[in-house]
Amino acid sequence: MRQPSILRARRLAPAGAAALALLLAGCSSALLSIGAPPGSLPEAPRQAQQQPQPPAPTSREHQRILAAYNGAYDDPKLEGLLNQMVAKLVAASERPDVHYRVTILNSEAINAFALPTGQLYVTRGLIALANDTSELASVLSHEMSHVIARHAAIREDQARQVALVSRVVQDVLSDPETGALALAKSKIALASFSRAQEFEADGSGIGMAARAGYDPFGAARFLTSMGRNAELKSNPSQSHIDPRAPDFLSSHPATPERISNAQASARQFNAPGAGERDKAAYLASVDGMVYGEDPSEGFVRGRRFLHPRLGFTFLAPEGFVLDNTAQAVLGVKEGGGQALRLDVVRVPAEQTLADYLSSGWVENIDPKSVEEVVINGLPAATATAKGDQWVFRLYAVRFGSDVYRFIFASKRTTAEVDRAFRESVGTFRRMTLAESQAAKPLHIKIVTVARGDTVERLASRMAVSDRAVERFRVLNGLAPNDHANPGDQVKIVVE
Repeated sequence: MRQPSILRARRLAPAGAAALALLLAGCSSALLSIGAPPGSLPEAPRQAQQQPQPPAPTSREHQRILAAYNGAYDDPKLEGLLNQMVAKLVAASERPDVHYRVTILNSEAINAFALPTGQLYVTRGLIALANDTSELASVLSHEMSHVIARHAAIREDQARQVALVSRVVQDVLSDPETGALALAKSKIALASFSRAQEFEADGSGIGMAARAGYDPFGAARFLTSMGRNAELKSNPSQSHIDPRAPDFLSSHPATPERISNAQASARQFNAPGAGERDKAAYLASVDGMVYGEDPSEGFVRGRRFLHPRLGFTFLAPEGFVLDNTAQAVLGVKEGGGQALRLDVVRVPAEQTLADYLSSGWVENIDPKSVEEVVINGLPAATATAKGDQWVFRLYAVRFGSDVYRFIFASKRTTAEVDRAFRESVGTFRRMTLAESQAAKPLHIKIVTVARGDTVERLASRMAVSDRAVERFRVLNGLAPNDHANPGDQVKIVVE
């Protein structure tokens, strides 16, 4: 799950960040920063006025969530839509006395979750994946069901135990494999604890949505889209791994099983096609919404990573696929065997970068390889290190008050591989003012399918670098053999 950019991650205590990631592994995602607190939400319909919302959340947990998800996404039109949905769902719930408040998170992650207090969170990435009001209502009712059943409170207690393990991990950096195993075991316990709860919330949520007048089959459609999105995001070099299968890193049941259960639950309330979907109103609400990464926190364009706010960019080696994660920018070469990581730390100005490389943050440094260099006018140092299976080329580059750390790894090093790593770090530089100003976010545009338009033709208008047809289908909930029909409205991604 993508949370804050690497350049905000340092503002979170390490243990707190790890615990937060576990606590909030979103209930709606089968995959697996600090912004201003959200302002007051738009006026809700009459039902919502009968159910006043709690005060604007200022809790420590809320602030940490904002920090982890790049703050709140300010869009009154979308907030109004979500408020209307929640008001209808509350009136149809088993606990109409429970009050909720929704925050849209400024993250491309497909995620939603709830705190025990009734604070609901949904990312703009999830909103972008949904295609009508019933699909988003199914997500909200699922999370509200967790609150009603006190699942969120129980999960919070479990997360406190995980936080203790994460602190231990931070203290055993000299033995990272042991630390990783301890953390993995804690995740297994949390995941197995919550699977039954996920199914319970699915069933309760579908019933709530149906009683509120929504198409109860929206849950199954959204889960299907989520599964296809998981397949789209899976690494081609790991195609033998079924991305829908449950594993210890996921707190969710396998998507096919959830779809089957969701369809069975929906049949108890309505036949397919009954209930509100209101696709036109939903698409009108998401028209213009930011899609993908927020340039204020850095973003990936092919092999290039750019951070307009902090003013730097670099180009990964040929064949690498980049991902801007919570803790670092990560890259893996297609086919495996090579990887990179870029993160940021504070290093005292009086400490040389050569001394920093030798200070122990990476083991088995070859002292003879430590070398001070200059990269595009920036002071830097490099060294090599060896592990059991990997060979590392390390760089530390001082940029302003921060030091950026590049870790290039290869299972089999050659002069050609090392040269590719050196050339990549050699592209790390300041962005020009024109480049920073030109770096605009992608956004969703709603278009009407014209006569003669095909899925392929519509996908060619997408501002994406790869697999445009598959991404278009996933974004619009289209199965592999579905067509785009004249007069339909669809989402495309544009600059």
